[in-house]
Amino acid sequence: MKRNLSREVAYVGLGSNLSNPKRNVNDALAEIGQLRHVELIATSSLYRSEPVGVVDQPRFINAVCKVLVSVGPDTLLHFLLDIEAKFGRIRTMQNGPRIIDLDVLLYGELRYVSPNVSVPHPRMFSRAFVLKPLLEIEPDMRMSKNFISMVSKEVLNDPSVTKV
Repeated sequence: MKRNLSREVAYVGLGSNLSNPKRNVNDALAEIGQLRHVELIATSSLYRSEPVGVVDQPRFINAVCKVLVSVGPDTLLHFLLDIEAKFGRIRTMQNGPRIIDLDVLLYGELRYVSPNVSVPHPRMFSRAFVLKPLLEIEPDMRMSKNFISMVSKEVLNDPSVTKV
């Protein structure tokens, strides 16, 4: 008899600003879609954004995808880090240039912190390059009281983050 695993909706943020960022994000989405225990449900458009922190680097291409998972947030992050490694990501500096960056943004309604992952992602509510693509695929999220209390209109209206 097959065991019925519970499944949860999660959201993953993607970003790249090295080599061919559009291709990198699209290829990473394809890799996510091939993961075992992960079903790719929706993907946002690609968005162009200015770098945060280290500003002397190329602009980023960002996206968000919605997935249905039957693994926990730590395992999901492990899968994403394996994809980053496959792309050749080497972490040399925080907020520096990267071939691909994959983050667990949300995992259902879970509030969770481990040594490896925090959900909701601790900086997502202050980053238009995360919120704009997230709201594109989940516009009803804007009506959530928790969401409204965490996001400023200035962030949502940031003109430096545009669809590609």
